[in-house]
Amino acid sequence: MQEIIIQFMNQFGYWGILLLIAVENIFPPIPSEVILTFGGFMTTYTSMNVILVILFATIGSVLGAIVLYALGKLLNKERLERIIEGRLGKLLRLKKKDIEKADHWFDTKGAKTVFFCRFVPIVRSLISIPAGMSEMPFLKFVLYTSVGTAIWNSVLVILGRVMGSNWTQIVAFMNYYAKAALFLLGVLLVIGVIIYDHKKKAGDNHEV
Repeated sequence: MQEIIIQFMNQFGYWGILLLIAVENIFPPIPSEVILTFGGFMTTYTSMNVILVILFATIGSVLGAIVLYALGKLLNKERLERIIEGRLGKLLRLKKKDIEKADHWFDTKGAKTVFFCRFVPIVRSLISIPAGMSEMPFLKFVLYTSVGTAIWNSVLVILGRVMGSNWTQIVAFMNYYAKAALFLLGVLLVIGVIIYDHKKKAGDNHEV
């Protein structure tokens, strides 16, 4: 995979970076850290410019995010509620009001969530789907996505340039970072589910 990415970038330059990053946002398993750090390295032996590498990478990221945002709009809250009202909802112990609460939470904290999730591998792409489902204003989504993504891209591209031919060391470090970030996120998610379930049971007992 890494060799294919490098060959593609060497052949198509800025446009190769844009396309690869756009695809990476739609299919998270494609490693953005390879694209960005090698893009930074390319500025040391080609006429490519750091600012333009970051710009094209950010445009690609936003375009990819918009595709997932549109997918989220297709899977809107009403459709999700209908799914939850079926067997899946009973299996997951979810009710229509749970979707409404989640939607309200995203309405109030969605912008910050979209911004900070841009720094978490895999999640940085998938967060676009709930943003679309909650019908987060499009321009607001694009703004926070652009800013968060630009920061992420800038850090990796600049590190790639600074490290030069040793850019793969950044990729190795980012692999550890990705695992640590996803583990921490998983722990927080489990804790959140436990707390939510506890509050939900307490509320149900109170109603009885």
